[in-house]
Amino acid sequence: MILQWFDAREAAAIGVALADHFVPDSSLSASGRKKAGASRDWRQDVPRLRQRITREAGSLKLNLFKRARLLNSFKWRLSELGFDAKSVEELTQVVLMQLVVKGESVATPSGDSGVRADGTGTTRRLPNLLGQADAVFAQRRYAEAAKQLEAIVALDDRNGDVHAKLGAALCCVGRYADAERALRRAIELKPSLASAYFNLGTLLRDKGEFAASETALHRAVKQDPKNALALASLGLTLGMRGRLSEARECFGKALRLKPHDAGTLSSLGWLDGIEGRFEEAEKHYWAALEADPRHPGARALLAGLRRMTDADKEWLAGAERTLAEGVPPLEESKLRYAVGKYFDDVGKYSKAFEQFERANELQKLVAAPYDRAARTKFADEMIREYTKERLAQPGKGASGSTRPVFVTGMMRSGTSLVEQIIASHPQAKGAGELNFWNEAARKQQEPLDEARTRKLAESYLRILQQHSADALRVVDKSTFNTDHLGLIHLVLPKARIIYLQRDPVDTCLSCYFQDFANVASFTMDLSDLAHYCQEHHRLIAHWRQVLARETLLVVPYAELVADPETWSRRIIEFIGLEWDPRCLRSHKTQRAVLTASNWQVRQPVYSRSVGRWRNYEKFIRPLLQLRDLKFS
Repeated sequence: MILQWFDAREAAAIGVALADHFVPDSSLSASGRKKAGASRDWRQDVPRLRQRITREAGSLKLNLFKRARLLNSFKWRLSELGFDAKSVEELTQVVLMQLVVKGESVATPSGDSGVRADGTGTTRRLPNLLGQADAVFAQRRYAEAAKQLEAIVALDDRNGDVHAKLGAALCCVGRYADAERALRRAIELKPSLASAYFNLGTLLRDKGEFAASETALHRAVKQDPKNALALASLGLTLGMRGRLSEARECFGKALRLKPHDAGTLSSLGWLDGIEGRFEEAEKHYWAALEADPRHPGARALLAGLRRMTDADKEWLAGAERTLAEGVPPLEESKLRYAVGKYFDDVGKYSKAFEQFERANELQKLVAAPYDRAARTKFADEMIREYTKERLAQPGKGASGSTRPVFVTGMMRSGTSLVEQIIASHPQAKGAGELNFWNEAARKQQEPLDEARTRKLAESYLRILQQHSADALRVVDKSTFNTDHLGLIHLVLPKARIIYLQRDPVDTCLSCYFQDFANVASFTMDLSDLAHYCQEHHRLIAHWRQVLARETLLVVPYAELVADPETWSRRIIEFIGLEWDPRCLRSHKTQRAVLTASNWQVRQPVYSRSVGRWRNYEKFIRPLLQLRDLKFS
């Protein structure tokens, strides 16, 4: 059977047929065939097997991917037929040695099974195959490189370097789950492999798993202290975890090793932006683009430094050239968010939505799917567990501290603005988004007894102390704290909670337009956003019923931006501080803001985002049902 065209399914079918060569009796039952395979001495059939391979597949121009499919099907079928692992591997080597490699048939001496004790029958050719894959990868033909590397792995599953290269290629084509498996396999086989730790750490950061990312990247740097890329990636993860001085130190070390690296320069610009030094940030981004005009991160971050205008057409042209040339999916996603922002800023809403939609579809490649049933179940459990009666009395072991202030609400509801207003007070400090209560709730296996209550309170207050030793109030603005207000109140009954109430359609649209680094997969789909918002609304309605007025203040975003002085005074009074006029000049407060709103909060308060959804009404049908949500 000689085929001129050969696809992977046919390759797999031939692999099965070659394995069945050893148990040809089709009249046997499945169990009978398996028993026959397990007991058969296959070595006597090797010469006829070679002839059959030559007859049926020898003249085919198999690429690496199709050859791998044939070999894998052959191996799986032999296993099904009851062959032991050693026999499966040896027979697979026979088939491999008989197939076409680089257009030439690999001959073996007559009567020789093709298997050598030292394994050189396969490994002698791997360097050539790996060299081909490396060359293809260097040409940015990532899909082709991934296929070639998968085929090489099929030939030699014990090579950590190959798994590491495969993981890198799979990241570039958006197969992130497969990439993570390949990288972890590389580390398992070769624990000293810095490149595998580097790529794994970068991937974990893209997934929003910042602690695991830091661990992997520290190991990459430990294995290769002069790896500038690993140092820069570690710095980015540290920055995302709020450890900005450590991040800047890493970037400095990376630049000393590789002074003109575009990625490191771009990351330095990102850090400047967080700290409010926008002119320095812009200089770093342009320096990155001078080093690499195709660098998607630097071009994307430039769009976040200000409101864009028609005068930025050169920026747009550069972004479109980069997209046309092709970049890995997550980098493309970041650039499309930025292009969407450009079109939104200049009032071209159809084009803007098209870009945001594409960006979110790309983000889904790495994000864990949003589980609607789990979210509903969680809200039900919180409502059932934290009743008004339970929250009326502080828990035993609770702290009477008034230092904590929780500013919460859905993402993009104005929480950063309120934190900035409070942090502008000389007796207050903004701590950003702390993940403490998410982790505490996740780890809570036993009922909340006195010892655990006291431990939670003391641990949290120590964290606030690290952010400020002397501030009377310290703000935690994690939006996900909305989920845990019952637990928070039992542990810290004197803490004040401020909830930002913004038009739900505006809020969800703003979430959809924002890159959240995969920490919130519900933001990537309009229907998921609508569901999450409804459950969020149901939960906050419960908290408003069961928490006392002196504990929870609801701040309507539209009223805040329309009359910032009235609401700023009310907020400062609510948290128990004397009024200070600096709270009205919050945009001038110098502090790091590690959120997507780091540029907005440094502008005078504006109201142009109110009712923004009307520009996109025809595109956002799943969100329009949220107009019926009523706050009471």
